[in-house]
Amino acid sequence: MSEQVVQITNPNGDSPALLVCEHASRHIPDDLNGLGLTAQDAISHAAWDPGALAVATHLSQMLNAQLVASGISRLAYDCNRPPSAPDAVPSRSERIEVPGNVTLSATDKADRVSRFYEPFRAALAQTVAAHPAPMIVTIHSFTPVYHGKQRDVEIGILHDSDTRLADAMMANHADYTTLNIQRNAPYGPEDGVTHTLIEHAVKSGHPNVMIEIRNDLIATPEAQAEIADMLGRWLNASIAETTK
Repeated sequence: MSEQVVQITNPNGDSPALLVCEHASRHIPDDLNGLGLTAQDAISHAAWDPGALAVATHLSQMLNAQLVASGISRLAYDCNRPPSAPDAVPSRSERIEVPGNVTLSATDKADRVSRFYEPFRAALAQTVAAHPAPMIVTIHSFTPVYHGKQRDVEIGILHDSDTRLADAMMANHADYTTLNIQRNAPYGPEDGVTHTLIEHAVKSGHPNVMIEIRNDLIATPEAQAEIADMLGRWLNASIAETTK
């Protein structure tokens, strides 16, 4: 915890929504020597989800919801991946090489798991367990161009086997936004992105959804607040529908 591995905001929030932001930070602990990244790569979307924490924080305030966020770059450890996943400690992200992860020994990787993943997993598990009826909502952002291809989707509504909250959001999105909303895009379960949902919601029967926001839509504080306001109203209505 001394490394700010996990941050909990509004711990007494009473909203049914329990917010999670696994890629909130681009912080790389000093002893990892910047993972050998260039200065530009260390602040790129490969290192974190730009704008996601700001949106999640606005939502936490608007909904009076608890928020659990990682304080470590996903290049040090991706908290939305289990330790068994090859990309939990990635040596490459899109076109960006991560030299500090290329030659990791099993001991090195185990150290990353114990320092970064386990405290986050435990804090989120404890927060979920203490909530009377949580609906897990994870907040992410994605880059508009990936491997040279433009992405038309603006907000993705992602789910694994439990579709309840995602179904409600897809059914009523036109009431809240004219943005291009797509299901399980730009990623889906086949890409390994639903680990948090499976581990902390699906296994326990809690409704859940993962929200991906194209990061050019949340590039300024004003845009972050605007998107969060829209999402908050949309989520409230969808949660109410899901609990009927």
